[in-house]
Amino acid sequence: MAQTKFHNDAAVLDIGDRPGFMQWIGLSIQHLFAMFGSTVLVPILVGLDPSIALMSSGVGTLMYILITKGKIPAYMGSSFSFITVMQALMKGAGYPAIAQGTMAVGIVYLIVALIVNFIGSDWIDKALPPVVVGPIVMVIGLSLAGTAATDATMRTLANGSSVYDLRYFAVAMLTLILTIIYNMYLKKFISLLPILLGIVSGYLIALAFGIVDFSGVIAAKWFSLPDFQIPFVTYAPKFYWGAILSMAPIAFVTMTEHMGHIMVLDKLTNRNFFKDPGLNHTLAGDGTASIIASLIGGPAVTSYGENIGVLAMTRVHSIYVLGGAGFFAIVFAFIGKLAALIRSIPSPVIGGISFLLFGVIASNGLRVLIDNKIDFNKKRNLMIASTILVIGIGNASLQFSGYTFSGLALATVIGILMNLILPQKAANED
Repeated sequence: MAQTKFHNDAAVLDIGDRPGFMQWIGLSIQHLFAMFGSTVLVPILVGLDPSIALMSSGVGTLMYILITKGKIPAYMGSSFSFITVMQALMKGAGYPAIAQGTMAVGIVYLIVALIVNFIGSDWIDKALPPVVVGPIVMVIGLSLAGTAATDATMRTLANGSSVYDLRYFAVAMLTLILTIIYNMYLKKFISLLPILLGIVSGYLIALAFGIVDFSGVIAAKWFSLPDFQIPFVTYAPKFYWGAILSMAPIAFVTMTEHMGHIMVLDKLTNRNFFKDPGLNHTLAGDGTASIIASLIGGPAVTSYGENIGVLAMTRVHSIYVLGGAGFFAIVFAFIGKLAALIRSIPSPVIGGISFLLFGVIASNGLRVLIDNKIDFNKKRNLMIASTILVIGIGNASLQFSGYTFSGLALATVIGILMNLILPQKAANED
């Protein structure tokens, strides 16, 4: 990869700098640990193979680096924005529907990248201002609250029914408390791993409570192929319009998150990635990563804030380090015992983590509104935010001709339309 002409001397390793071999391995593994907890949590919540998610994140990262000409140090991991829709699709048509929705997300990114290439990106800010993005991000977190509560309290019986289990609630709350403690009191690099540490601690607590089935880990092989879901090989695809219509609009939400990450990286590296290699390249890289994930059985991916945190703390911005993390993610995907260990994590551990994680997602939406000083004394802002929140959290889905348009997707589209149509001031406002 060609080294950029500008060199940021404030960085320990700048974007084009190549570390020594052993340093390279250590720094790459560090990035792998930073993203690991979140990247494998998404497939666990949805019911997909965590190994595939690891592999798709690794391949997606390498493809992103290639498309952005080796100029942007970013890591692609499993996106939380699509969990609600993917969970619903998994209960219905299964992964083939998720695959088409994920591919549609990638295609939306590529289409927007083409538009940006020709006319610029100012229109994105007009379609998705903070008053729309903030409530949508809140919906993404709050609409999952019921799932977190169920995981934390309900034990599934052999006949498929569920019963309340006090042990589950105890494990969930202890997991939550420890994760909060890790997040608040740990320092340096280890402070970037509260989710991973919380899962490990919760797993050990669940073992003590006797609710872990370890048999699958013992039976698993050290080396095994991930459970690939390849069109025309694993399944014969057909059009799932409901999945496509539900997931594609949410791509505009993750796009704003992606652009926010690029802005942070600009400040960290003293560059302007919107100009070089250009927003069209960054969007194309992100979209291509999701398309690759859809073709092998993984969830949609997006750039990861956890890894940006590692970049900020270490001041190691080398693209080779991020590429190394992608390589190790692919290698880990073929370790069978690791995949089995991830699958054996009991639901109350995931529920305890989810209490915090989904709340943080919702809080980030609130932060968007606060940081941009959205005035809710203005009726326009109040109408837009209120409509998005209730439609999205209530999952007021639109169903027609056998297709389902999810509440989150519907809220996104309605929010965009209201922002474009409503006047800046109501008739009875000064």
